[in-house]
Amino acid sequence: MRPRDPKEPHRAASPLELFFDLVFVVAVSIAAVQLHHALTENHLVDGLLSYALVFFAIWWAWMNFTWFATSFDNDDWLYRALTVVQMAGVLVLAAGIEPAFVDQDFAIVVLGYVVMRVAMVTQWIRASKSPELRKTALAYATGIAGVQVLWILWALLLEGTPAVIVFVVLAGVEMSVPLIAERNGTTPWHPHHITERYGLFTLILLGESLLASANAIIEAIHDETALAPLISISVLTLVVTASLWWIYFWPPHHRAIGQFGNSVVYGYAHYFIFAAAGAFSAGIEVEIDVLTEHSKLGDVAASFTVTVPIAIFVLGVWLIAIRAHADRIVNIAVPLGALLVLFDPIIPIPITLTAVVMIVVVAVLVARRPRDVEHEKLTT
Repeated sequence: MRPRDPKEPHRAASPLELFFDLVFVVAVSIAAVQLHHALTENHLVDGLLSYALVFFAIWWAWMNFTWFATSFDNDDWLYRALTVVQMAGVLVLAAGIEPAFVDQDFAIVVLGYVVMRVAMVTQWIRASKSPELRKTALAYATGIAGVQVLWILWALLLEGTPAVIVFVVLAGVEMSVPLIAERNGTTPWHPHHITERYGLFTLILLGESLLASANAIIEAIHDETALAPLISISVLTLVVTASLWWIYFWPPHHRAIGQFGNSVVYGYAHYFIFAAAGAFSAGIEVEIDVLTEHSKLGDVAASFTVTVPIAIFVLGVWLIAIRAHADRIVNIAVPLGALLVLFDPIIPIPITLTAVVMIVVVAVLVARRPRDVEHEKLTT
């Protein structure tokens, strides 16, 4: 398992990587559904906390596989088999999301997570056969394996507030493994490939919002009394989702990971971008419940379940990918737009102001598209 050339031409996501992403569609969807249920029942703190913990497991496992694949994917039978094992772990994790939300029981989530990570350890051991990156690969394998023991002990011994505190500590330990391992030698990453993979996962998460838009139409068919508001929120959700897509894919993401430090910031900051995109779909479902009088949340609180994730998503993309490659007008319009959507709860019709603001932001981006980016897109 030799390192791949980071300058390899025409490198794109493989069919195996796309297949791998399918199980994360399941996990993300279940997490968003459970967050929706928690929010609509007015269990705000517990719901958001459970979502944050569960989403960390989803995000970190996906990200680790993705960065390993960009460096070492040789697509032989064993690599494929170990990837399928990781997929099995994701499905186990997905099965444990509901108990994690309802009973704060993370045993099944941890079991699925450990299955994924053990398969990842095996991949790193294979990569250690490469002489130039032997120390790095073994550092990854040792670090990941050690943390999995700690996760198992966490699931068996702790609960309540102590469990949350120790979770944060262990999450920090997990995220420190790459920082320590890469000191022994930096693994090669393909900028276009890795950013394409992040873009594909973003599409998966935005797809959950499109599902929420469709659900609004379905509810409208069955509830004529709320027909106009439900159709309106469906249309507005599509507009906002398309705007988020436009904003995310406007900047040249591959330029944001030229150095190791930048790649760490880019990768880790995506936790907030991804989690916000998933939470946005849950917020739309909460708004639908409010319109059909099935929610314990008030109108203002329900609107914040939509606007806060949007603001986090837009600010996150601006910070890691747009800010360094945009002019002053864009660097004012994008963060200002993210902040303005937080005023949406004062508008009687849900997410109306948000949709207008997002359209304006997109219009600014279209008008201020850098010429060198357009040239690069034409030449590639």
